[in-house]
Parts: sequence; C-alpha cells; structure tokens
Amino acid sequence: MTSLPPAPASSPPAPPGDHQAPHDSELRSGLKNRHLSMIAIGGVIGAGLFVGSASGIAAAGPGILLSYALVGTLVVLVMRMLGEMAAADPSSGSFSAYADRALGRWAGFSIGWLYWFFWVVVLAVEATAGAVILNGWIPAVPQWGWALIVMTVLTATNLASVASFGEFEFWFAGIKVVAIAAFIGIGVLAIFGVLPSSDNAATGFGNLTSHGGFLPHGPSAILTGVLMVVFSFMGSEIVTLAAGESKDPQRAVAKATKSVIWRVGVFYLGSILVVVSLLPWNDPSIEKKGSYVAALDSIGIPHAGQVMNVIVLTAVLSCLNSGLYTASRMAFSLSRRGDAPKAFARTNRAGVPQAAILASVVFGFVAVGFNYVWPDTVFQFLLNSSGAVALFVWLVICFSQLRMRGIILRENPEKLIVRMWLFPYLTWVTIAMISFVLVYMLTDDSPGGGRIQVLLSVLLAALVVAVSLVRERLGRDKAGADALTPR
Repeated sequence: MTSLPPAPASSPPAPPGDHQAPHDSELRSGLKNRHLSMIAIGGVIGAGLFVGSASGIAAAGPGILLSYALVGTLVVLVMRMLGEMAAADPSSGSFSAYADRALGRWAGFSIGWLYWFFWVVVLAVEATAGAVILNGWIPAVPQWGWALIVMTVLTATNLASVASFGEFEFWFAGIKVVAIAAFIGIGVLAIFGVLPSSDNAATGFGNLTSHGGFLPHGPSAILTGVLMVVFSFMGSEIVTLAAGESKDPQRAVAKATKSVIWRVGVFYLGSILVVVSLLPWNDPSIEKKGSYVAALDSIGIPHAGQVMNVIVLTAVLSCLNSGLYTASRMAFSLSRRGDAPKAFARTNRAGVPQAAILASVVFGFVAVGFNYVWPDTVFQFLLNSSGAVALFVWLVICFSQLRMRGIILRENPEKLIVRMWLFPYLTWVTIAMISFVLVYMLTDDSPGGGRIQVLLSVLLAALVVAVSLVRERLGRDKAGADALTPR
C-alpha cells in the first residue's frame, strides 16, 4: 500500500491519516492529559449499563456475567488493535482513516459515514432519554423542550472549543466513575455483611447459584445475553479520535489501550456481580426499578431511585456530549479525505469544525422530531438500521490492523509502541467471534430484535458502499478524461 500524499508546502501539513486539506482546517490541540484519561475511563460507561442491564439479567440470570466477560474480551482485543494503529498514526478519523489507507477509499468512506450515522441517531436517543428524566423533575417544560435545551447547551459547548468539550466530559465521566466505584464499594460491604441490609438482600454469593443455578436458562442464554449487552460497550474507541487533539497523542492512546482491561473488569463485571450477588436474578424489582436501583434499595440506601436518575442523566449528557464530538470529528476527517462536503473540514477561530458540528446536530434534531412524530415507524427504522454498525466498526478495525501492521513496520517501525498480542492469530480469532455474534443475531426474530437490525444495517451498509464505489469510479473516469484533455 502506498503512503498518503504529503500536503503541499504552501499549506500546513494534514494530520496523520488524512489527505490534503484546506489551510483553515487545522484542529487545535486543546485536550489535556486529564481530559483524555477521564474520556478513556468514562468512555466504556454508557447509559446502557445503568438502564439496560436489567433485561440482560432476566434473560441469562447470573450467567450474564459470562456475557459481559465475552463482550468485554472482544472490546479489549479490538481496542488493542485500534490502539496499535492510533499510537503509530494519530488521526481525527481514527479507524475510518486507517481503513481508507489499509483497505481502500471505499472502506474508509463507508465505515466513516456509517459511524457518523450511528452517532447522530444516538444523539436523538440520548436527548429523548434525558428529556424524560428532566420532564419528570420539572413537568412544566415539555419533553421536546428539554430535548431542545439539552441539545442546544451541548452544541454550544462543542462549538466553543475542544477544551470546553474536554472539560464537560471530564466532569461527566468523573461522576459516572465515582458513582460506579461507590456502588461497588457499598455493594461489597453489604455482600460481606459489613453494612446492614433489608431482608431481600443476601450476604455472600449464594444468589449466584441458589435460584435455578448459575445458568437457569441453559448455556444458550449466555449468547442471548451477549446480544443484549454488546451495544452498551460502544464508545470505548472515542479516545482514539480525541487523541488527535492532544499534545501527546501517542502516550494518551498507549495509556488508554493498556488500561482497558481493568476498566471493563471493574466497571462492568464488578458492578453486575454486585447486583446478582445481592438479589436473586429473578427478583421482580430488578426489571421494575432497574438493576442498580433495586440493589441500592435492598441495602436500604435512601432515595436510591432519585440518586440513580441523577447518575443516569449524567451518563446521558456524557453520551450526548461525546457523541456530538465524535460525529463531528468523523465528518471532519471524511471531508479532509474528500469524502464529505468541503465545509466540514473548515475550522473556526476556536479550532473546531463548526459546519461539521452543526450538520450533525441538525440531523440529530430531525431524528428527535421523528422520535416524537413517528416513533414506531421512521425512528424505529433509524434505530434498527444502525443497530449492527458497532459490530461492523469492530470488524473493519480488525481487517485494517491486519494490513496496517505491515505498513507501519515498513515505513515507521519505531512507532509501533503498542502491539496486538499474538498477531495475527488473535486478530483472526476476534474476527471469527464478531462474525459469530452477527450470525447469531439473525436467529433473534423478535420485533426490533437482532435479525431485523442485522438485515437493515447490512442494507444500509450496502447502499453506502455502492455510493462509495460509484464515486470512486466517477473520480477515475474524470481523472482519465482530464489526462486526455489537450493543454
């Protein structure tokens, strides 16, 4: 694979991984190490962990721990591969830029736009979720009004500067981390009988096996649980995009990649272990109240529901904040490579891609409108068609890393400071695991389930790939015609 062409001498050099760009398209290095550290830690803690774990526990029982462990292992392996590429070649487009270079322009174009689409749909989901909580506190403001307020505030934050985004995300992520750490600490004290608890809460780990066994629904429930929890891990890759706007991206990426194991182990496995140890997996309060609220109630924590609502709102705002940042930076990188409108690559005086941010917000606002007007048709289609994009992204990262290792070793071997373990064997194992999950999703024919998500996501991906191939063909034809034109 040939190297990317250097930028002309008359303009500033393009960031690594991006093609030539206009002179006013430089991002500013405004993220500090503490910002990146907290983004890396908090990036794996989505709102889905707080509100979505109850359905997984109901489906798999205590065996949901194995589901989280399997998906967590996938995330660790994928992040190691992404970290290898990002540490060697930091880019605002991250895996999209690497796919562009390793697999071809069609791959970078396709996965970049699919990822952008995923996050602008997430903006609508999270804005609505936050509006529901805020409307419950202050019902005088309608839900759509709260969604508008939340989106407007975070848009202004992202437009101000990348440092503003980093500061907001530092505190949002910090609250999530403290909340999870406190929950685990209190839960462990209750499990070992140090804290007094209600009659419903158990002491010790008897609940893991005493209500139908560790796998009450059989081993197949582990895979069912995988389908329910896999998408709550999406977002761990954000730190590799954000690293491009820091002063020492290689160090930040290397640190984030090496710490992902304990982050997944503590925040996901640790907190879910506390829930299924304190309460029987089939306790009706888990689905009625939510797993974390039910666990806190069982050990007598006052106002547990309201406390958790504050934490969930923080997680929602964090997801909105980082989702808007991620979507805009992916649009920026696509523009730098000539795969999006040129305006998306222009930055304002604060060094942020204003047009890319506003375009992402506009689509997010439209999607919020669809959620209120056509929640069961148009918006459900948007949700389902983006449902498997996370797995597509992980697959592209794997295939890109297979090619990028050779490119890095050939061009800049000293930059290979993070290495994928047991290359290429573990890379191929990861590809097989992700492919298996996609195939298994096809067996889930419930309304809005895995089958419809995979089919619609594949349809959307096919359309985007077709567009990219047509653009590439037209570009070659135009280049050929220009070469034949007499000068």
